[in-house]
Amino acid sequence: MTILMHPTYFPSIAHVVAMVKAKELVFEVCDNYQKQTYRNRATIYGANGRLNLNTPVHYSQKNRQLYKEVEISNIDNWQDQHLKSLESAYSASPFFEYYIDDLKPLFEAEANNLMDFNFKSLEFVFECLQHPLEYLKTETFEKSPEKVMDARTLVNCRKEIHQDFTTYDQVFDDKHGFLQNLSILDLLFNEGPNSLTYLESQTLHI
Repeated sequence: MTILMHPTYFPSIAHVVAMVKAKELVFEVCDNYQKQTYRNRATIYGANGRLNLNTPVHYSQKNRQLYKEVEISNIDNWQDQHLKSLESAYSASPFFEYYIDDLKPLFEAEANNLMDFNFKSLEFVFECLQHPLEYLKTETFEKSPEKVMDARTLVNCRKEIHQDFTTYDQVFDDKHGFLQNLSILDLLFNEGPNSLTYLESQTLHI
């Protein structure tokens, strides 16, 4: 099955389930940018529950921009803030120390283009999963593509499709219970090398 989807910032578990199950993976790179999506947002499990990590961008709703042309705004030192949030949320998780040294360079190197940075985050994720990341990119935008499973809807935050993934231990689940479909970083920090087996065993709703 060919699966079409958006490259996102440390993607949700649903995104990565789709990726590892795809026989052929195609990333949409010809779309217009939209605010309040997982294009520039990752959701993690903080001490108070869901915590959104938003990558700030230079974007005007008045002038439509292609996603691949959107530049990151580095005024507020967001990379340092995101790294500190991850450390606060996951320093007590079983596999935090296992991955953090490889993760830090992504937050220490200058990031300018949003899509480029998202592809770097994807490369990090699949290196951790020890799974090859092979994909194609779209050459034109098609609203209703044929002969593919269109998983681009997974990028939406406000109208998110409910997933019913198997529970696993999370750092703060004694306070807030199990939280579904967080960033793949939540799974990696809590399940470590078992993450790929977990992803392959899940059923995805699109």
